[in-house]
Amino acid sequence: MRPAEPASAAALGVRRRAWAGPAVAAPMPAARDARAGLALTDRHLLRDGRPWVPVSGELHYSRVPRERWAERLELMRSGGVTVVSTYVPWIHHEAERGAVRFDGRLDLGAFLDGCRAAGLEVVLRIGPWVHGELRGGGFPDWVRAAPVVHRSDDPGYLALVRAWFGRIGAAVGGRKLLAVQLENELLDRPGHLVTLKGLARAAGLAAPLWTATAWDGAVLPPREVMPVYSGYADGFWTDADAPWDPAFRAHFFFSDAWDPPRPAAAPGPFPPATCELGGGMATAYHRRPRPSGRDVAAVALCKIGSGSVWQGFYMYAGGTNPPGPGGTQESHATGYPNDVPRLGYDFHAPIGEAGTLSPGHAELRRQHAFLAAFGADLAAAPASLPDERPDGVEDGATLRWAVRGPFLFLAWHQPHVPLAPYRGARFAVDGALLPSRPVDIPPGTLAAWPVGLDVHGVRLDWATASALTVLPGPGGPTLVLCAEEGVPVEVAAGGAVLAAEPGRAPLRLLDRLDVLVLTPRDAATAWVCDGRLLLSAADLRWGADRRVVASGPDVYVYDPALRAFRRLALRPDGDGGAGEAEDVEVRLVRAAGEVPAQYGRRDGRPSAPSPEVFDELAAVYEVALPAWAVAPDADALLHIDWAGDVAELRVDGRAATDRFWDGSRWVVSLRDAGCAPGSAVTLHVLPLAAGSPVHLPADARRRADAATGPLLAVDRVLAQWRRAWREVA
Repeated sequence: MRPAEPASAAALGVRRRAWAGPAVAAPMPAARDARAGLALTDRHLLRDGRPWVPVSGELHYSRVPRERWAERLELMRSGGVTVVSTYVPWIHHEAERGAVRFDGRLDLGAFLDGCRAAGLEVVLRIGPWVHGELRGGGFPDWVRAAPVVHRSDDPGYLALVRAWFGRIGAAVGGRKLLAVQLENELLDRPGHLVTLKGLARAAGLAAPLWTATAWDGAVLPPREVMPVYSGYADGFWTDADAPWDPAFRAHFFFSDAWDPPRPAAAPGPFPPATCELGGGMATAYHRRPRPSGRDVAAVALCKIGSGSVWQGFYMYAGGTNPPGPGGTQESHATGYPNDVPRLGYDFHAPIGEAGTLSPGHAELRRQHAFLAAFGADLAAAPASLPDERPDGVEDGATLRWAVRGPFLFLAWHQPHVPLAPYRGARFAVDGALLPSRPVDIPPGTLAAWPVGLDVHGVRLDWATASALTVLPGPGGPTLVLCAEEGVPVEVAAGGAVLAAEPGRAPLRLLDRLDVLVLTPRDAATAWVCDGRLLLSAADLRWGADRRVVASGPDVYVYDPALRAFRRLALRPDGDGGAGEAEDVEVRLVRAAGEVPAQYGRRDGRPSAPSPEVFDELAAVYEVALPAWAVAPDADALLHIDWAGDVAELRVDGRAATDRFWDGSRWVVSLRDAGCAPGSAVTLHVLPLAAGSPVHLPADARRRADAATGPLLAVDRVLAQWRRAWREVA
């Protein structure tokens, strides 16, 4: 070990700021909504007197088969989500007036029970206008056609809402909720939000927290609703020929701006919270963004470092729109500026439409494990921005970092406009200098380095690896850190600096604390299960009982007593094989027709082809599924690598799901698609015309531009059996 050096004038500097005054109680929970142990101030939420940073993830029960709810909720829990957020889409429950359904995948009460069984809180986003890429923002057609002023205090409209809220209240049946969100993206009618809150209360809905979306300068009723914010890496709603918008770029910077409501209508003393950080992004026909897991994680980390006390993601789990005549999606044909797929709502979410995990799940679950372990330390202190800050969203030279509590946050990543390596970084935090010598920060670096962290009475001066969690053990705690690719790891304590080699064996610090530094490769496969550290490339899930269910047999758990990893004891479901995987024969049975460059426009945006045009021009392929993939006990996935414009998978002539091409692999659950022994499965693919003006991700655009004519390809189709291994008691 070598002694730490004094601060240098060349270092990037910051002084931690203190709160300007004592905490102020927020105007909720109201006495009638109070829940034992839960409180809210202008700084953070408190649970049992301790600061708590919730992580909410959006899952729409009506877009997921009921028999998959438990699995999806367990995958959310394994990703570190503590709160489930969901819209209640009126159009799904009452497409025809009076024909109200709360059965099957629409059984809201049963879904709430499932959340509770999984150990998850719930935010109910009741609208009645919700958007969610639904036609009419989720209003049934008969509501849209009613002769009323929608989203207002028009008595005729309120009568419709009163009846609908009454049905929601009856379905909820007094079950406990953490929060109720009123409306969505209503910018200028604060009085109407108050009216809706009264109607919801009269319908029997109650929660400690009442929220409303606050972006775009929304004017909210003072003290009546908690403002919640958003942050997306990209968006389908901008024009096809538009560059990456500054509004998206801004979310890749640490900032003290939260798009606040206008000062004339300040909503009250509430802390900064989010409800719509992009867990991915939906795909429109004209614009098809494909955020990476690192894009999603960078935005989320910037919000944590900027002071967020609630991390909320939209979407966290994708799904499929319920079948029905004409679909329920927004489209040009129904007056919307965007055409979205009729059925598929994968959203490139951490949990995809088929229940498989994207890279975003791993990126975010490390952040969420960090918040579970250190959220109280973060929430107890305000964010502090450095002396030298970026000069606007075009600045790609000034390092992006901030300090909050005992952590230094780094976010040196953005999509579309790559960043160069930042050379010679060194930081002075309240005079403490780190690291021992300047280091280069590679593009893609996302970090949460401890600076003055107390771990069970042991002070860590600083470390150049990200904090993940603290594990209990018979010999004392183990602090788990994750190394960043290309950044040397140093750990400083007691005035000395230790160079640490990442690996699976811990180092002993001051004879009182084990410090385990995971390699970047191991960090990518890390899971934290309520005090246990697991490593596995398989998809893992668990419920309130903490019993792990894995998609593969190789799971390792860190044993603090052994100071090493050991294999977790698992037993297989079924015969225990490794799982069949087989290339599927796909045979062209009808060639594609000649496709035009465009199928029409609305407000300058290319329109998707109509169903009739799609049927006329799409190529049709017969998919010869192996018998095991459609056996009665099968739970198989179909991986489709393809290129073109629009595709549908049909089972016995019925569209099961669909997709606009963006260069990514398409994964379909054959069970959820309704496949059975003897089912006729066909893949319908519309070519992408040369010169099509739709906006594609860069790699997809290169492939389209390289085609000598219309782009049409089915590169590979693979069937894969999904098995499960369960933890032995």
